[in-house]
Amino acid sequence: MDLAKKYFYVITGLLVFIIYIITAAPSVVQIDSGELAAVQATLGIAHPTGYPLFTMIGYLFSLIPLPFSTIFQLNLLAAIYCSVGIAIFVYTVKLVLDDLGSFSSKKIKMDKAKKRKKTEKKGSKKNDDTALLLSESIKLIAAIGGGLILAFSEVYWLQSTSVEVYSLHILLINLIFLFLIRGYLAPKDDKKKIEIKFWILFSLFLAFGFSNHMTTLLIIPGVAFLFFNKYKFTGASSKKISIMLVVFLPVLFLMYLYLPIRAAQEPVINWGNPVDLERIFRHITGEQYQVWLFASTAAAKKQLIQFVENLPGQFSISLILSVIGIISSFTYARKLFWFLLITFLFTVFYSINYEIHDIDTYFLLAHISLSFFAVFGLLTLLKLSKKNSAIITITITLVFITIQFISNFSKANQSNIYTYEDYTYSILNSVSKESVIFSYQWDYFISAAYYIQFAEGYREDIAIVDKELLRRSWYFDQLNRNYPNLFNNMTKDVIRFREALVPFERGGNFNANLLERLYRKLMTDLVIKNVTERGYYIAPEIYEQEMQKGEFVLPEGYYLIPDLLLFKVVQGNEYIHAADPDFEIRISEKRNYYINKIEYFVGSMLARRAMYELQYNKPKRAKVYIKKIRNDLPNYTLPKMLQNIPIEN
Repeated sequence: MDLAKKYFYVITGLLVFIIYIITAAPSVVQIDSGELAAVQATLGIAHPTGYPLFTMIGYLFSLIPLPFSTIFQLNLLAAIYCSVGIAIFVYTVKLVLDDLGSFSSKKIKMDKAKKRKKTEKKGSKKNDDTALLLSESIKLIAAIGGGLILAFSEVYWLQSTSVEVYSLHILLINLIFLFLIRGYLAPKDDKKKIEIKFWILFSLFLAFGFSNHMTTLLIIPGVAFLFFNKYKFTGASSKKISIMLVVFLPVLFLMYLYLPIRAAQEPVINWGNPVDLERIFRHITGEQYQVWLFASTAAAKKQLIQFVENLPGQFSISLILSVIGIISSFTYARKLFWFLLITFLFTVFYSINYEIHDIDTYFLLAHISLSFFAVFGLLTLLKLSKKNSAIITITITLVFITIQFISNFSKANQSNIYTYEDYTYSILNSVSKESVIFSYQWDYFISAAYYIQFAEGYREDIAIVDKELLRRSWYFDQLNRNYPNLFNNMTKDVIRFREALVPFERGGNFNANLLERLYRKLMTDLVIKNVTERGYYIAPEIYEQEMQKGEFVLPEGYYLIPDLLLFKVVQGNEYIHAADPDFEIRISEKRNYYINKIEYFVGSMLARRAMYELQYNKPKRAKVYIKKIRNDLPNYTLPKMLQNIPIEN
């Protein structure tokens, strides 16, 4: 029992880790998972802001000989980050509860002192000892309960299931919280200089935080409030800040030094090619994404409504505890209340002004603040339980956590997600040797293909060209290095386009019409220069969007035919046979935007092939594709002209 009390935070972290392993994804998932896993496995350069610490730790971890695939091993690392983050959160909460007086206002401290004196006069020594014992138990239950509430909130839980930079971000934020609290609670006149040691550790992990994800910035306003609340604006506080900066700046510099050093070695994934100061600055600041930051008040309003509507789903019934905790923390720990509220509001304000689809992860710091408030909500309910019964306090805590766990388990469970892996393998296997695939399905296919091609070495002969990245000058270097013959006889066109890109990438005055004209010509010329020597395939989203709008056209005399999961560019309009759809894509029963999109892409391409077969009076071949849709894609609605065609069992 004593060991359990001593290592309560470790036990909590281990319990959470077991759950995280059970729900971890076995392979790649949506959005950046494949790219980030490939960057870690090959020691490459990730999309802005580069994430050097995340990349280096992941690379070293991938070298450990474990009996798993590389992708699962890296998914496992995400689970480790998140569960250790919970252990640190629980430990930090207990520190706060052990010294609540340091976070109270002067008036509250005086009232507590008076009440304590009255209790000492009335109560016996035995009763006082019992009260202290129960108080310690309540603090442990509240700290562990708060940690489990955070651990089983939907977005936090999801970060533990697959490769993402936010898993390490969570760990670092919790370490920053820990040493901030330790520094704040340390006595000012400590002769052993322990106080400054905590602030040095705080600045060290703050630098690590910024070297992993720039949203570490969101904690700074709350940190400033606590720091200056303790030290005021004095020469001593300036001295402490100077010492912290002496640690922070060199560590941050050394972390980001990885980018130019590794970029100069030309890894297979070298996003942005940050080899000089200008490119390094653009990469670290994420300049290409700033167009979505503070885009409009309408977008911010939409994101805020989405955040508020999703919040009950994040915490389930435990959100009640957060609401209660906001009120009670104002009463019992006012300084901590203001720190958490400032952090929460600043995070929400920044995040709602970032107009991207996958915004939920940007609210993680707000969720950590709400979990801290939930601790005070638990304390309030536990104090109200009759006779301070340990059974009652534990039961109350378990009820909230169990309901939240059950509510979020199915949403967070990724243990049976193979859809993205299957879809990517199916596409790669559907094309001929040394083919070109032209697409911008980053979230469903291209990112996953980065891992499958570059980390697993599968079908590296296929050149996947991302239409959107083709707008960036650095991307041509990466394509030339990985696929040397891709731009044969196009040197002049590529040079001219890249020259026109320079003022655009630097944020200067550029000729938009010229740039767009050269870009469209480049896309068409890429077909001309490659189609006769290798297969050239175009993904359905380009056909449905750019080609329908006339933004991308095929060379004269060339046409598209549906060929399994992609369109194949062919010369002439005679019938061309396609393989049977004998691929298997395990469409997850757990539906989301990305799974539905994959099902749509697969279903629409098979349906187009069936109509192509009917066009050439080949009903038997058409039925092969229709049968595949009916058997494998239950949620896809066939076009009307295919719905009444009978299929033999």
